Amino acid sequence: MSDSSDDILTRPLGVDVPAPGPRAGLARLRARLQTLARSPRAVAAGVGGGVLTLLGLVLLLGDPKAGEPRVQLAITVRDVVPVAGRPASPDAVAANEPAPAPKLQSSALEVESASGVTVVRAGGSAAPAEAVVIRVPQADAPKLAPAPDPRLTERGRHGTLPKLGEGRIRPLDVYARPEEPGTGPRIAIVLTGLGVGQAATASAIVKLPPAVSLAFSPYGNDAERSAARARAFGHEILLQAPMEPFDFPDSDPGPQGLLTSAKPPENADRLAWAMSRFSGYVGVTNFMGAKFMADAAAFEPVLRDIAARGLGFLDDGTNARGVARDLLDKAKVPAARAEVVLDAVPRPEAIDRELARLEAQARTNGFALASGSAQPMTIERIARWSRELEGRGIRLVPASVALRGAKAMRVTKAD
Repeated sequence: MSDSSDDILTRPLGVDVPAPGPRAGLARLRARLQTLARSPRAVAAGVGGGVLTLLGLVLLLGDPKAGEPRVQLAITVRDVVPVAGRPASPDAVAANEPAPAPKLQSSALEVESASGVTVVRAGGSAAPAEAVVIRVPQADAPKLAPAPDPRLTERGRHGTLPKLGEGRIRPLDVYARPEEPGTGPRIAIVLTGLGVGQAATASAIVKLPPAVSLAFSPYGNDAERSAARARAFGHEILLQAPMEPFDFPDSDPGPQGLLTSAKPPENADRLAWAMSRFSGYVGVTNFMGAKFMADAAAFEPVLRDIAARGLGFLDDGTNARGVARDLLDKAKVPAARAEVVLDAVPRPEAIDRELARLEAQARTNGFALASGSAQPMTIERIARWSRELEGRGIRLVPASVALRGAKAMRVTKAD
């Protein structure tokens, strides 16, 4: 029996076979290498007709097997040459293609923010349902002042707080969106509840005209970044302060809610926590709060604090009574109340009806202030309604117009 059959047949049977000498081991190694080089299976496995490069050969002549070789091979593909009549291996071709460049991931909001171009999907009659409306900002569009302004900040227990600057410079004036010049009836809209739902917040920022003011909840996970993004898109912002409703605790304003049962220092600390969540706002508006705003003893110290920091207070109009005018005057706080709550009835036709009523009031009085919540339906109806508003002779202005205006703009239902 030949040497080549010894290790194949007899060794598995346990038969002792004289160990081959060193020369026999070397001859066997050469034969195996030649077989490997000619093997079609080796070609198909990854070389595709390439060149084999032998990087190292080690023969251990003094081991117990008396010269049985051990080999290390490294196979390098120099080129891919398909065999005539046979396509090159897909794996081999892929191995020679350059690695694709890493894909840069950017959200639509980041791209739009960097470019200054807003892309809005149309949902109204002015454009097909699948149309894309690109709103390019005008070169002379009003710019918001950077925030925070060091002149208007101080350090508190919870973080940075707004303050009245030297010379009685107010955050209400510095952070306000400048009103664009023009004539005719004016409408201001403030949308509340921003910063809690990421999708709704992003939608409001990019879909609504920059003149629409946005009020942010202090409970948002990324309130500071969201508020800064809104200002970057030209929206004036406000802070929503959570306050006690009449049906508390069934309706809960959250762990930092201002309560009628709390002492003034505790409410002041809770308000300071909310105020430190982000910067750049012109004023404070309520979240819930019908009971708290009706309690003069609890609410007056809060209003005084707001006024002392150079901010305004905006009543969102969701409470039937509103804030008594004498309380606002006593606290010396710039204040206004929304005359129309756009989505008190959250149905498309009801929102459209309230927008029409808002227009009528603006034409009658020259100015009207409305509020709404950051619900997808509300955002879509306002965005659709506003597209042709200028053509109807009405201007959208920021909510700070009401806060900075004459005392007559304070619209309340309880005197």
